[in-house]
Amino acid sequence: MTDHSTAPPLATAPTIPTAPDVRTFSPAAVVASCAGFVLIGALQALYGPAVPAFRDTFHLSPAAAGLGLSAHFVGGVAGVLLFDRLLGRIGNRVILGASYLLMAVGAAGFALAPNWPLALATALLAGLGFGGIDYGLNQLFATGFGHRSAAMLNVLNAHFGIGAILGPAVVGAVGADRYPAVFLAFAAANLPLLLCLRGVRDVRDVRDRGDVRDRGERPTGHSGTGGAAGSALRRSLGSVLAVFVTLYVLHVGVEAGVGGWEPTHLETVGYGAGIAATATSGYWLMMTVGRFLVVPIALRHSAESIIAVSCAGMTACLALAAVPGIAPYAYAGVGLFIAPIFPTGLPWLHRAAPRARRAGALVIAASMVGGVVAGPALGAGIDSLGVRSVPLVLGAVSALCLAATLWLVRATRPGRDLR
Repeated sequence: MTDHSTAPPLATAPTIPTAPDVRTFSPAAVVASCAGFVLIGALQALYGPAVPAFRDTFHLSPAAAGLGLSAHFVGGVAGVLLFDRLLGRIGNRVILGASYLLMAVGAAGFALAPNWPLALATALLAGLGFGGIDYGLNQLFATGFGHRSAAMLNVLNAHFGIGAILGPAVVGAVGADRYPAVFLAFAAANLPLLLCLRGVRDVRDVRDRGDVRDRGERPTGHSGTGGAAGSALRRSLGSVLAVFVTLYVLHVGVEAGVGGWEPTHLETVGYGAGIAATATSGYWLMMTVGRFLVVPIALRHSAESIIAVSCAGMTACLALAAVPGIAPYAYAGVGLFIAPIFPTGLPWLHRAAPRARRAGALVIAASMVGGVVAGPALGAGIDSLGVRSVPLVLGAVSALCLAATLWLVRATRPGRDLR
Protein backbone atom coordinates (compact mmCIF):
# COMPACT_ATOMS: atom_id res chain seq x y z
CA MET A 1 0.00 0.00 0.00
CA THR A 2 1.35 3.41 -0.94
CA ASP A 3 2.30 5.51 2.06
CA HIS A 4 0.32 8.74 1.93
CA SER A 5 0.97 11.74 4.13
CA THR A 6 -1.62 12.23 6.85
CA ALA A 7 -3.89 15.25 7.06
CA PRO A 8 -2.95 17.79 9.73
CA PRO A 9 -4.87 17.58 12.99
CA LEU A 10 -8.27 19.26 12.89
CA ALA A 11 -8.24 19.60 9.12
CA THR A 12 -11.44 21.00 7.70
CA ALA A 13 -13.97 18.27 7.02
CA PRO A 14 -14.21 17.32 3.36
CA THR A 15 -17.36 18.17 1.49
CA ILE A 16 -19.53 15.06 1.17
CA PRO A 17 -22.14 14.87 -1.56
CA THR A 18 -25.54 14.96 0.02
CA ALA A 19 -28.53 12.88 -0.88
CA PRO A 20 -31.96 14.42 -1.35
CA ASP A 21 -33.21 15.91 1.89
CA VAL A 22 -35.27 13.07 3.32
CA ARG A 23 -35.34 13.21 7.10
CA THR A 24 -34.89 9.93 8.93
CA PHE A 25 -36.11 11.39 12.24
CA SER A 26 -38.70 13.98 13.16
CA PRO A 27 -37.70 16.38 15.97
CA ALA A 28 -39.84 14.40 18.42
CA ALA A 29 -38.18 11.14 17.33
CA VAL A 30 -34.73 12.69 17.90
CA VAL A 31 -35.73 13.60 21.46
CA ALA A 32 -37.19 10.13 22.01
CA SER A 33 -34.00 8.52 20.67
CA CYS A 34 -31.91 10.52 23.14
CA ALA A 35 -34.29 9.41 25.91
CA GLY A 36 -33.81 5.83 24.74
CA PHE A 37 -30.06 6.20 25.11
CA VAL A 38 -30.52 7.56 28.64
CA LEU A 39 -32.45 4.35 29.37
CA ILE A 40 -29.87 1.96 27.91
CA GLY A 41 -27.11 3.82 29.77
CA ALA A 42 -29.08 3.49 32.99
CA LEU A 43 -29.83 -0.21 32.42
CA GLN A 44 -26.17 -1.08 31.94
CA ALA A 45 -25.27 0.84 35.11
CA LEU A 46 -28.08 -0.55 37.31
CA TYR A 47 -26.63 -4.04 37.74
CA GLY A 48 -23.49 -3.05 39.62
CA PRO A 49 -25.10 -1.10 42.50
CA ALA A 50 -27.79 -3.78 42.84
CA VAL A 51 -25.27 -6.64 43.22
CA PRO A 52 -25.27 -6.67 47.07
CA ALA A 53 -29.07 -6.90 47.15
CA PHE A 54 -29.51 -9.74 44.71
CA ARG A 55 -26.56 -11.54 46.28
CA ASP A 56 -28.59 -11.58 49.49
CA THR A 57 -31.86 -12.39 47.70
CA PHE A 58 -30.50 -15.36 45.76
CA HIS A 59 -27.59 -16.33 48.09
CA LEU A 60 -24.93 -15.80 45.43
CA SER A 61 -21.16 -15.67 45.45
CA PRO A 62 -19.57 -12.51 43.96
CA ALA A 63 -18.65 -14.42 40.81
CA ALA A 64 -22.18 -15.72 40.35
CA ALA A 65 -23.65 -12.26 40.92
CA GLY A 66 -21.35 -10.87 38.25
CA LEU A 67 -23.03 -13.14 35.71
CA GLY A 68 -25.97 -10.71 35.64
CA LEU A 69 -23.97 -8.07 33.78
CA SER A 70 -22.30 -10.75 31.67
CA ALA A 71 -25.71 -12.02 30.57
CA HIS A 72 -26.66 -8.45 29.70
CA PHE A 73 -23.58 -8.05 27.48
CA VAL A 74 -24.07 -11.45 25.81
CA GLY A 75 -27.62 -10.42 24.99
CA GLY A 76 -26.33 -7.07 23.74
CA VAL A 77 -23.91 -8.64 21.28
CA ALA A 78 -26.63 -11.05 20.10
CA GLY A 79 -29.02 -8.12 19.69
CA VAL A 80 -26.57 -6.20 17.53
CA LEU A 81 -25.93 -9.19 15.25
CA LEU A 82 -29.60 -10.22 15.07
CA PHE A 83 -31.00 -6.80 14.29
CA ASP A 84 -28.23 -6.13 11.79
CA ARG A 85 -29.65 -9.05 9.81
CA LEU A 86 -33.14 -7.55 10.00
CA LEU A 87 -32.47 -3.83 9.56
CA GLY A 88 -33.62 -2.70 6.11
CA ARG A 89 -35.79 -5.79 5.69
CA ILE A 90 -38.61 -5.34 8.18
CA GLY A 91 -38.37 -1.59 8.77
CA ASN A 92 -36.75 0.69 11.30
CA ARG A 93 -39.88 1.19 13.37
CA VAL A 94 -40.40 -2.54 13.90
CA ILE A 95 -36.74 -3.02 14.86
CA LEU A 96 -36.77 -0.21 17.40
CA GLY A 97 -40.23 -1.04 18.73
CA ALA A 98 -39.31 -4.70 19.25
CA SER A 99 -36.08 -3.63 20.98
CA TYR A 100 -37.86 -1.31 23.42
CA LEU A 101 -40.38 -4.05 24.22
CA LEU A 102 -37.66 -6.68 24.75
CA MET A 103 -35.77 -4.35 27.07
CA ALA A 104 -38.93 -3.53 29.03
CA VAL A 105 -39.99 -7.18 29.36
CA GLY A 106 -36.47 -8.26 30.29
CA ALA A 107 -36.06 -5.55 32.94
CA ALA A 108 -39.47 -6.33 34.44
CA GLY A 109 -38.65 -10.05 34.40
CA PHE A 110 -35.34 -9.40 36.17
CA ALA A 111 -37.17 -7.44 38.86
CA LEU A 112 -39.77 -10.16 39.44
CA ALA A 113 -37.67 -13.32 38.83
CA PRO A 114 -38.18 -15.87 41.64
CA ASN A 115 -34.80 -17.54 41.12
CA TRP A 116 -31.36 -16.71 39.74
CA PRO A 117 -31.46 -18.79 36.52
CA LEU A 118 -34.65 -17.01 35.47
CA ALA A 119 -33.12 -13.67 36.43
CA LEU A 120 -30.14 -14.42 34.16
CA ALA A 121 -32.48 -15.37 31.31
CA THR A 122 -34.39 -12.10 31.64
CA ALA A 123 -31.15 -10.11 31.89
CA LEU A 124 -30.12 -11.68 28.58
CA LEU A 125 -33.53 -10.73 27.13
CA ALA A 126 -33.11 -7.14 28.30
CA GLY A 127 -29.62 -7.16 26.78
CA LEU A 128 -31.08 -8.31 23.47
CA GLY A 129 -33.29 -5.22 23.39
CA PHE A 130 -30.36 -3.09 24.57
CA GLY A 131 -28.26 -4.29 21.62
CA GLY A 132 -31.06 -3.60 19.15
CA ILE A 133 -31.48 -0.02 20.37
CA ASP A 134 -27.74 0.60 20.60
CA TYR A 135 -27.10 -0.68 17.09
CA GLY A 136 -30.30 0.54 15.46
CA LEU A 137 -30.08 4.15 16.62
CA ASN A 138 -26.31 4.41 16.11
CA GLN A 139 -26.70 3.05 12.57
CA LEU A 140 -29.58 5.37 11.70
CA PHE A 141 -27.91 8.45 13.21
CA ALA A 142 -24.67 7.61 11.36
CA THR A 143 -26.46 7.73 8.00
CA GLY A 144 -29.50 9.92 8.61
CA PHE A 145 -28.10 13.40 9.18
CA GLY A 146 -25.64 13.95 6.31
CA HIS A 147 -22.64 16.06 7.29
CA ARG A 148 -24.16 16.50 10.78
CA SER A 149 -24.08 12.77 11.55
CA ALA A 150 -20.90 12.87 13.67
CA ALA A 151 -22.28 15.77 15.72
CA MET A 152 -25.65 14.08 16.20
CA LEU A 153 -24.01 10.78 17.17
CA ASN A 154 -22.04 12.57 19.88
CA VAL A 155 -25.27 14.12 21.19
CA LEU A 156 -26.95 10.70 21.15
CA ASN A 157 -24.12 8.91 22.95
CA ALA A 158 -23.74 11.71 25.49
CA HIS A 159 -27.22 10.78 26.68
CA PHE A 160 -25.98 7.24 27.28
CA GLY A 161 -23.50 8.78 29.73
CA ILE A 162 -26.29 10.73 31.42
CA GLY A 163 -28.15 7.46 31.99
CA ALA A 164 -25.01 5.75 33.27
CA ILE A 165 -24.63 8.52 35.86
CA LEU A 166 -28.32 8.62 36.84
CA GLY A 167 -28.83 4.85 37.18
CA PRO A 168 -26.50 4.28 40.15
CA ALA A 169 -27.67 7.56 41.70
CA VAL A 170 -31.27 6.31 41.70
CA VAL A 171 -30.28 2.96 43.23
CA GLY A 172 -28.27 4.81 45.86
CA ALA A 173 -31.20 7.10 46.66
CA VAL A 174 -33.85 4.40 47.08
CA GLY A 175 -31.56 1.67 48.46
CA ALA A 176 -30.09 -1.39 46.75
CA ASP A 177 -32.63 -3.65 48.48
CA ARG A 178 -35.36 -1.97 46.43
CA TYR A 179 -33.73 -2.76 43.10
CA PRO A 180 -36.88 -4.59 41.83
CA ALA A 181 -38.82 -1.31 41.99
CA VAL A 182 -36.04 0.50 40.11
CA PHE A 183 -35.98 -2.12 37.34
CA LEU A 184 -39.79 -2.04 37.10
CA ALA A 185 -39.78 1.76 36.80
CA PHE A 186 -37.11 1.47 34.13
CA ALA A 187 -39.23 -1.07 32.23
CA ALA A 188 -42.26 1.23 32.33
CA ALA A 189 -40.19 4.18 31.08
CA ASN A 190 -39.52 2.34 27.81
CA LEU A 191 -43.18 2.16 26.82
CA PRO A 192 -43.92 5.85 26.05
CA LEU A 193 -41.06 5.83 23.56
CA LEU A 194 -43.07 3.46 21.36
CA LEU A 195 -45.46 6.34 20.65
CA CYS A 196 -42.65 8.37 19.06
CA LEU A 197 -41.64 5.74 16.53
CA ARG A 198 -44.02 7.17 13.95
CA GLY A 199 -41.45 9.96 13.60
CA VAL A 200 -38.80 7.48 12.37
CA ARG A 201 -38.65 7.01 8.61
CA ASP A 202 -39.60 3.38 7.97
CA VAL A 203 -37.03 2.36 5.36
CA ARG A 204 -37.23 -1.04 3.70
CA ASP A 205 -34.71 -0.39 0.98
CA VAL A 206 -32.47 -3.17 -0.30
CA ARG A 207 -29.88 -0.56 -1.18
CA ASP A 208 -29.34 0.00 2.54
CA ARG A 209 -28.00 -3.55 2.64
CA GLY A 210 -25.37 -2.74 0.06
CA ASP A 211 -26.21 -5.86 -1.93
CA VAL A 212 -26.50 -4.98 -5.60
CA ARG A 213 -27.14 -8.59 -6.51
CA ASP A 214 -30.58 -8.40 -4.86
CA ARG A 215 -31.53 -5.77 -7.44
CA GLY A 216 -30.28 -7.76 -10.39
CA GLU A 217 -27.62 -5.16 -11.15
CA ARG A 218 -24.05 -5.71 -12.08
CA PRO A 219 -21.44 -4.15 -9.82
CA THR A 220 -19.86 -1.06 -11.29
CA GLY A 221 -16.49 0.63 -11.14
CA HIS A 222 -13.73 -1.02 -9.18
CA SER A 223 -16.00 -3.36 -7.28
CA GLY A 224 -16.07 -5.73 -10.22
CA THR A 225 -15.86 -9.46 -10.03
CA GLY A 226 -12.96 -11.79 -9.99
CA GLY A 227 -10.19 -9.63 -11.37
CA ALA A 228 -6.92 -8.78 -9.68
CA ALA A 229 -8.12 -5.22 -9.02
CA GLY A 230 -11.30 -6.50 -7.39
CA SER A 231 -9.33 -8.93 -5.21
CA ALA A 232 -6.97 -6.18 -4.15
CA LEU A 233 -9.87 -3.90 -3.22
CA ARG A 234 -11.54 -6.67 -1.24
CA ARG A 235 -8.30 -7.23 0.66
CA SER A 236 -8.01 -3.48 1.25
CA LEU A 237 -11.58 -3.25 2.53
CA GLY A 238 -11.01 -6.26 4.78
CA SER A 239 -7.90 -4.64 6.24
CA VAL A 240 -9.72 -1.36 6.89
CA LEU A 241 -12.62 -3.12 8.62
CA ALA A 242 -10.21 -5.21 10.70
CA VAL A 243 -8.36 -2.10 11.88
CA PHE A 244 -11.63 -0.29 12.67
CA VAL A 245 -12.71 -3.29 14.76
CA THR A 246 -9.30 -3.29 16.48
CA LEU A 247 -9.63 0.43 17.24
CA TYR A 248 -13.05 -0.08 18.80
CA VAL A 249 -11.99 -3.09 20.88
CA LEU A 250 -8.89 -1.28 22.18
CA HIS A 251 -10.52 2.05 22.96
CA VAL A 252 -13.38 0.37 24.83
CA GLY A 253 -10.72 -1.60 26.70
CA VAL A 254 -9.14 1.69 27.77
CA GLU A 255 -12.55 3.12 28.68
CA ALA A 256 -13.50 0.14 30.82
CA GLY A 257 -9.98 -0.20 32.21
CA VAL A 258 -9.89 3.35 33.54
CA GLY A 259 -13.37 2.99 35.02
CA GLY A 260 -12.45 -0.28 36.71
CA TRP A 261 -8.86 0.36 37.82
CA GLU A 262 -8.71 4.11 38.52
CA PRO A 263 -9.96 3.88 42.14
CA THR A 264 -7.56 1.04 42.97
CA HIS A 265 -4.62 2.88 41.42
CA LEU A 266 -5.43 6.15 43.20
CA GLU A 267 -5.73 4.41 46.57
CA THR A 268 -2.42 2.62 45.95
CA VAL A 269 -0.59 5.92 45.33
CA GLY A 270 -1.98 7.51 48.50
CA TYR A 271 -5.46 8.89 47.92
CA GLY A 272 -8.35 8.06 50.25
CA ALA A 273 -11.21 5.82 49.14
CA GLY A 274 -13.65 8.74 49.01
CA ILE A 275 -11.41 10.85 46.80
CA ALA A 276 -10.71 7.87 44.55
CA ALA A 277 -14.43 7.17 44.11
CA THR A 278 -15.18 10.84 43.42
CA ALA A 279 -12.37 11.03 40.87
CA THR A 280 -13.75 7.98 39.07
CA SER A 281 -17.20 9.58 38.93
CA GLY A 282 -15.47 12.65 37.50
CA TYR A 283 -13.95 10.51 34.77
CA TRP A 284 -17.38 9.28 33.64
CA LEU A 285 -18.80 12.79 33.92
CA MET A 286 -16.03 14.20 31.72
CA MET A 287 -16.75 11.53 29.13
CA THR A 288 -20.35 12.71 28.94
CA VAL A 289 -19.35 16.39 28.87
CA GLY A 290 -16.77 15.69 26.17
CA ARG A 291 -19.41 14.35 23.80
CA PHE A 292 -21.45 17.52 24.12
CA LEU A 293 -18.36 19.70 23.73
CA VAL A 294 -17.27 18.01 20.51
CA VAL A 295 -20.59 18.69 18.74
CA PRO A 296 -19.61 22.10 17.29
CA ILE A 297 -16.13 20.76 16.49
CA ALA A 298 -17.62 17.83 14.56
CA LEU A 299 -19.56 20.27 12.37
CA ARG A 300 -16.33 21.95 11.26
CA HIS A 301 -13.63 19.28 11.27
CA SER A 302 -13.24 15.77 9.89
CA ALA A 303 -13.98 12.68 11.96
CA GLU A 304 -10.52 11.27 11.37
CA SER A 305 -8.83 14.44 12.65
CA ILE A 306 -10.99 14.48 15.78
CA ILE A 307 -10.23 10.82 16.54
CA ALA A 308 -6.49 11.27 15.92
CA VAL A 309 -6.36 14.19 18.36
CA SER A 310 -8.52 12.24 20.85
CA CYS A 311 -6.21 9.20 20.79
CA ALA A 312 -3.12 11.38 21.17
CA GLY A 313 -4.74 13.30 24.03
CA MET A 314 -5.84 10.24 25.99
CA THR A 315 -2.39 8.66 25.55
CA ALA A 316 -0.72 11.80 26.93
CA CYS A 317 -3.17 11.98 29.84
CA LEU A 318 -2.55 8.35 30.76
CA ALA A 319 1.19 9.05 30.81
CA LEU A 320 0.53 11.99 33.15
CA ALA A 321 -1.65 9.76 35.37
CA ALA A 322 1.55 7.93 36.36
CA VAL A 323 2.48 11.07 38.33
CA PRO A 324 0.62 10.66 41.66
CA GLY A 325 0.13 14.37 42.36
CA ILE A 326 -1.89 15.00 39.19
CA ALA A 327 -3.35 11.53 38.59
CA PRO A 328 -7.03 12.37 39.35
CA TYR A 329 -6.94 15.33 36.94
CA ALA A 330 -5.15 13.28 34.30
CA TYR A 331 -7.81 10.58 34.46
CA ALA A 332 -10.48 13.27 33.99
CA GLY A 333 -8.57 14.33 30.88
CA VAL A 334 -8.70 10.76 29.62
CA GLY A 335 -12.49 10.88 29.91
CA LEU A 336 -12.62 14.13 27.98
CA PHE A 337 -10.43 12.87 25.12
CA ILE A 338 -11.88 9.38 24.82
CA ALA A 339 -15.45 10.70 24.64
CA PRO A 340 -15.74 11.36 20.88
CA ILE A 341 -14.08 8.19 19.59
CA PHE A 342 -17.02 5.77 19.58
CA PRO A 343 -19.69 8.06 18.05
CA THR A 344 -17.37 9.96 15.70
CA GLY A 345 -15.86 6.82 14.21
CA LEU A 346 -19.15 5.48 12.84
CA PRO A 347 -19.71 8.17 10.16
CA TRP A 348 -16.04 7.84 9.18
CA LEU A 349 -16.51 4.10 8.76
CA HIS A 350 -19.66 4.54 6.66
CA ARG A 351 -17.95 7.13 4.48
CA ALA A 352 -14.83 4.98 4.00
CA ALA A 353 -16.77 1.80 3.16
CA PRO A 354 -20.29 2.83 2.09
CA ARG A 355 -21.17 -0.58 0.62
CA ALA A 356 -20.09 -2.56 3.69
CA ARG A 357 -23.27 -2.07 5.70
CA ARG A 358 -22.42 -4.82 8.18
CA ALA A 359 -19.33 -2.89 9.21
CA GLY A 360 -21.37 -0.86 11.70
CA ALA A 361 -22.62 -4.04 13.37
CA LEU A 362 -19.09 -5.42 13.56
CA VAL A 363 -17.62 -2.41 15.33
CA ILE A 364 -20.56 -1.97 17.73
CA ALA A 365 -20.46 -5.68 18.63
CA ALA A 366 -16.68 -5.38 18.96
CA SER A 367 -17.10 -2.51 21.41
CA MET A 368 -19.28 -4.70 23.62
CA VAL A 369 -16.84 -7.60 23.39
CA GLY A 370 -14.05 -5.18 24.28
CA GLY A 371 -15.88 -4.24 27.47
CA VAL A 372 -16.23 -7.90 28.42
CA VAL A 373 -12.63 -9.00 27.76
CA ALA A 374 -10.94 -5.84 29.05
CA GLY A 375 -11.19 -6.86 32.69
CA PRO A 376 -9.44 -10.24 32.54
CA ALA A 377 -6.89 -9.14 29.93
CA LEU A 378 -5.85 -5.94 31.71
CA GLY A 379 -6.02 -7.67 35.07
CA ALA A 380 -3.46 -10.25 33.98
CA GLY A 381 -1.01 -7.56 32.89
CA ILE A 382 -1.52 -5.43 35.99
CA ASP A 383 -1.15 -8.44 38.28
CA SER A 384 2.28 -9.14 36.84
CA LEU A 385 3.48 -5.51 36.82
CA GLY A 386 1.81 -4.14 39.95
CA VAL A 387 -1.07 -1.70 40.49
CA ARG A 388 1.18 1.33 40.03
CA SER A 389 1.56 0.27 36.40
CA VAL A 390 -2.16 0.83 35.65
CA PRO A 391 -1.77 4.12 33.73
CA LEU A 392 1.24 2.81 31.82
CA VAL A 393 -0.51 -0.42 30.79
CA LEU A 394 -3.57 1.53 29.69
CA GLY A 395 -1.33 4.10 28.00
CA ALA A 396 0.26 1.35 25.91
CA VAL A 397 -3.19 0.22 24.76
CA SER A 398 -4.08 3.84 24.02
CA ALA A 399 -0.91 4.22 21.93
CA LEU A 400 -2.08 1.24 19.85
CA CYS A 401 -5.38 3.11 19.31
CA LEU A 402 -3.40 6.07 18.00
CA ALA A 403 -1.37 3.84 15.69
CA ALA A 404 -4.55 2.24 14.33
CA THR A 405 -6.10 5.66 13.76
CA LEU A 406 -3.10 6.97 11.83
CA TRP A 407 -3.12 3.85 9.66
CA LEU A 408 -6.82 4.37 8.94
CA VAL A 409 -6.24 8.03 8.05
CA ARG A 410 -3.79 6.92 5.36
CA ALA A 411 -5.88 3.98 4.16
CA THR A 412 -9.18 5.90 3.86
CA ARG A 413 -7.93 9.20 2.47
CA PRO A 414 -10.10 10.71 -0.31
CA GLY A 415 -9.59 9.04 -3.65
CA ARG A 416 -9.29 5.48 -2.32
CA ASP A 417 -12.33 3.43 -3.37
CA LEU A 418 -13.00 0.74 -0.78
CA ARG A 419 -16.48 -0.15 -1.92
